[in-house]
Amino acid sequence: MLSAVRRVASANPAAMMRPLTSLTMTSAFSTSSSAYAPHNVKNITVFGSGLMGAGIVQVAAQNAFNVTMVDLNPEALKKGQDIIASSLKRVAKKQFPEDAAQQKEFIDKTMGQIKTSTDSEAASKDADLIIEAIVENLKTKQQLFSMLDKVAPEHTLFCSNTSSLPIGEIAKATKRTDRFGGLHFFNPVPQMKLVEVIRTEETSQDSFDSLMDVCTRMKKTPVSCKDTPGFIVNRLLVPYMMESLRIVERGEATPQDVDVAMKLGAGFPMGPFELADFVGLDTMKFIVDGWRKEGKIDDNLVAPVKLLDDLVAQGNFGRKSGQGFYPYNGVGGKK
Repeated sequence: MLSAVRRVASANPAAMMRPLTSLTMTSAFSTSSSAYAPHNVKNITVFGSGLMGAGIVQVAAQNAFNVTMVDLNPEALKKGQDIIASSLKRVAKKQFPEDAAQQKEFIDKTMGQIKTSTDSEAASKDADLIIEAIVENLKTKQQLFSMLDKVAPEHTLFCSNTSSLPIGEIAKATKRTDRFGGLHFFNPVPQMKLVEVIRTEETSQDSFDSLMDVCTRMKKTPVSCKDTPGFIVNRLLVPYMMESLRIVERGEATPQDVDVAMKLGAGFPMGPFELADFVGLDTMKFIVDGWRKEGKIDDNLVAPVKLLDDLVAQGNFGRKSGQGFYPYNGVGGKK
């Protein structure tokens, strides 16, 4: 999952550059009719308790949604809860720097909005919206949604947080393609304002309006996009990062010089090689290989780069492995 950051928070396939515009296009695309009117989403179930899932849970809970976080086992859920608790402490200190009592009240109130479960069916029975943030594998996502389609209420909206897989292909596993869309949050979710709201050709206007409303109530800035490879941010950013690799592979500049040039010359918060290490070189390769296989993007933009392939083959994935284009102080550490 790719996304960008203004400042480095926790690692894993991550969030990329902040949007260049906050324009929301709420009626840019054709719509399909639906028998389900827009509804006021109150109960959200999030599948996945990793960095992205936990971040989505936190932001929803902070903004008065009732949230259930679901994962395969209690150990995974405990890690997700720890991620949320740590993040909330930072948020509370920033909001109430001189008031320990208000900090505690804020944390307790937010955590009180969150339930956890390993029972997918029970966690879905009251959901108005289900957001999936699990492993980036099409078949696995389809299997999950196929099962949920049988147990979730008819009015429940389904969403995937995928950054690289076609929403329409995931939705095909269900019988509610008109109530299916994408909500692509950016990492770290509590800090990043952008959400890409993805509509397929079958997503109804009612469903789309409800998703836009949810993002606004989460105090995020939603932008609308068709179901195309990479959506908006990654469609622009990944080819840029790949071309940076080609510049270095041709011997025209070093990774360090390219990073400095883009930060000081273009005003980017991170250079492309710093960003690639943060995102994960294996993740970059996974996305580019997938796009190339789909055949929907110009071949020149997604052509293999030996420099990237070699680093991934060596197990050098960036920050999360301790070595990428730069060495890091331990796994997930700083340069």
